[in-house]
Amino acid sequence: MPDANSGRIYEGGMTGTWPEGGGELGALIRAFDWAGTSVGPIHRWPQPLKTITDVMLRSAVPMVVLWGPDGIMIYNDAYAVFAGGRHPRLLGSKVLEGWPEVADFNRHVMAEGLAGRALSFPQQELVLNRKGVPEKVSLSLDYTPIMDEDGRPAGVLAIVLETTDRVRADGVAQEAEQLFRLLIHGVTDYAIYMLDPTGVVSSWNPGAERIKGYRREEILGDHYSRFYTDEDRVAGVPVRALAIASATGKYESEGWRVRKNGERFWASVVIDAIRAVDGTLVGFAKVTRDMTEHRKAQQALEEAREALFQSQKMEAVGQLTGGVAHDFNNMLAGIIGAMELLRRRIRSERYAEADKYIDAAVTSANRAAALTARLLAFGRRQSLDVKPVDINAVVTSMVDLLGRTMGEDIALETRLRPGLWPAMTDANQLENALLNLAINARDAMPEGGKLTITTEGVALDLTDVGGPGVGDYIVLQVGDTGQGMAPEVLARAFEPFYTTKPLGQGTGLGLSMIYGFAKQVGGHVRITSEVGRGTTVLLYMPRARMAHAEAREEADTGETPAGAGETLLVVEDDSSVRAQVMDFLTDLGYAAIEAQDGASALPVLRGRRRIDLLLTDVGLPGGMNGRQLAEMARQLRPGLKTLFITGYAEGAASRARFLEPGMDLIAKPFTLDALGAKIRRMIDAKPVA
Repeated sequence: MPDANSGRIYEGGMTGTWPEGGGELGALIRAFDWAGTSVGPIHRWPQPLKTITDVMLRSAVPMVVLWGPDGIMIYNDAYAVFAGGRHPRLLGSKVLEGWPEVADFNRHVMAEGLAGRALSFPQQELVLNRKGVPEKVSLSLDYTPIMDEDGRPAGVLAIVLETTDRVRADGVAQEAEQLFRLLIHGVTDYAIYMLDPTGVVSSWNPGAERIKGYRREEILGDHYSRFYTDEDRVAGVPVRALAIASATGKYESEGWRVRKNGERFWASVVIDAIRAVDGTLVGFAKVTRDMTEHRKAQQALEEAREALFQSQKMEAVGQLTGGVAHDFNNMLAGIIGAMELLRRRIRSERYAEADKYIDAAVTSANRAAALTARLLAFGRRQSLDVKPVDINAVVTSMVDLLGRTMGEDIALETRLRPGLWPAMTDANQLENALLNLAINARDAMPEGGKLTITTEGVALDLTDVGGPGVGDYIVLQVGDTGQGMAPEVLARAFEPFYTTKPLGQGTGLGLSMIYGFAKQVGGHVRITSEVGRGTTVLLYMPRARMAHAEAREEADTGETPAGAGETLLVVEDDSSVRAQVMDFLTDLGYAAIEAQDGASALPVLRGRRRIDLLLTDVGLPGGMNGRQLAEMARQLRPGLKTLFITGYAEGAASRARFLEPGMDLIAKPFTLDALGAKIRRMIDAKPVA
C-alpha cells in the first residue's frame, strides 16, 4: 500500500516512485485490477494495456486510458497539464468520480467504447472545474476501444486536444468579419466593392447599387470600366487607374462616371491595392462617392462670388465716375480754357500773356498725367526706374514742401537713421507717395497735430503680413496724431476708388497707388490705426546691395541737348504725337523720318539711308508691335539702338526682361525736353556689341 510520507509503493519487490508534483508517469502509474481487490506491478498488466500505455507515455499529445468497466484513468504528462489542479489525484481514479461535472458525458463514452464502438467529437463544449471555478472549454475528442487478449473491449483510449483559444479566436474573427459585412452592407452613401487583379467586380454593397443603379447579380463578374464614360475608356483611364494603384498602393481622382440608366454623375474615387502576406496582388478595394450635389453647390458658390465681384467692380466704376472723372473734367477744363485764351491772344497779337496760359495748360495736363500714374500704379503698370536711392536724402529734400503743405497748425518732425542703407526704389514715385501720405495726414488733423517721418533699416520676415518674405528692408514710417481709422475703413484702405472724403475732394487712389508702387519695387506697405489715436503708414523697400545711392533723377538744367544732323526713324501711329515729335526733332537739329506702323517702317530699314536711332511706340497697329519691329531692325541693321515710347510698362522686373543692351524706354506722357535728353544720351552712348 502507498506510504503517505514517502510516496512509494511496495509490492513483490517492485517499486515505483510517485512524487507529489507528477513528473515522469512511466514509473509511477498505480495499477489497479478492475475488481479493485489487488494491486499489481506494471509487468503484470494485460499486454494490450502495457503496449498502449508505453506508446501513450512517450506521446506529446494528451492521452488517457479509461481501463475496465469503471474507467480507471492512466494518462501521460500532456494530459496532466490538461487536468490542471486535479492532477495527480486523477491518476488511478475512476473517470466518473474524477470528472463528476461531466459524468453523464463520460458514462456515454464508456458505454459506447466497451460496446466496441469508436466515437469522435471534433468540437465539443464542456464545463470543467480544473482551477476551482467552472470554465467553459472547447475540446477535440477521439475515443477508441481497447481490446484484451481475448479480443473483447476492456477499455477506452481517449485523445484529448483543447481548442478553447483557437475557437475563441475563430469566434472573434467570425464576429469581426460579420460586423465588417454588416458595416459594408449598411453603408448606402458610398459604393464599396472589390475587384480582382484584372478589374472584374467580385463584391457589391447596397451603396454601390444605389449610386450606380446595378443589382448585385447584374454586375458581379463584369469589368469595372463599364462605370466610366466612353471618352475615358478610349483614353485608357480605367487601366491606368489600376496600374497606379498597383504601383503605389493607392489611386485617387474625381471625374464623371455613368449610372446604369446612362446618367452621368461626378464621383470621388479611391482605389486601394490589396496584397497577401507575401506581397502578391490579390485584388483592389474601390470606394466611390457621388459628389454631384457637392459639385453643384461649389459651382453655385463660385457663381455667387463672381456675381459679387462684378457688383464690386460696378461699385468701383461708379466711384471712379464720381471721383476720377470729376477731377479729369477739372483738369481738362483748365487745359481747354487756357488753350482757348491762348488762341484769342495770338489772333489779337497780344503775345505778352501767352506764357501765362501755356503754363496753366501744362499744369493741368501734368495733374491729369499724375492721376493716370496713380491708376497705373495700382495696377502695377507704370514704368518705374528702380535703382539705389538714398531715402534720407529724399525726405530731407522734401521737408520744405511738406512743411508748406501741412500748414502752421501741424508740426513736422523727422527722425532719420544715420548711415541708412540705400533702397531699391523709384525716387520720383517715392516722392509722390510721401506727398500723398502727408496730405492724408493733414486732412486727418483738421484741428492741428504732429506729423512724424521716420526711417530705419531692418532685417525681418514679411511673410506673415503678406509681404515678399525674409530680407533687409528700409522702412519709411509716416505717422500722425489725427482722427485715426475705424476697423471697417482700415480694412478697405488700399482699395482703389475707396474714399471717405466728400465727392470732388478725393479719388480714393492715393493709398492704392502707394500699395501698387510698394509691390512693384519688391516691397510692402501696411497701416496701423486706432480711432482718436492717429494713423501710421509703414512703407517697406528692399535694401540695395550697393555702397552709394542717388537721391533723385538728374536735375533738369533747362536746356535740351541739340542734335548734330543724326537721322532718327520715328514710328508712331498717333498722328498728332508723331507730328509734335517730328517738329521737335527738326528744331533740335536732327533729321527725322516718319512711319505710322511697322509695315511702313520696314522699307526704310531695308534702304540705304543712314539711321542712328529707332524711336518707336510699343503698341502699333497692323500685327507688329514695337518690340518685334526692333528685333527685325537689328537683323537688318545690327547694333541699331532703339528708344521705345509706351503708355505703360509691366514694372521694373518686366522692363528688365523687355529691354536689351542698346534699348531704353520713355513713358507717356513725357515732356519734349525729357525726350530730347534721352535721345542725346542714347546716341552718345557706346555702340552696341
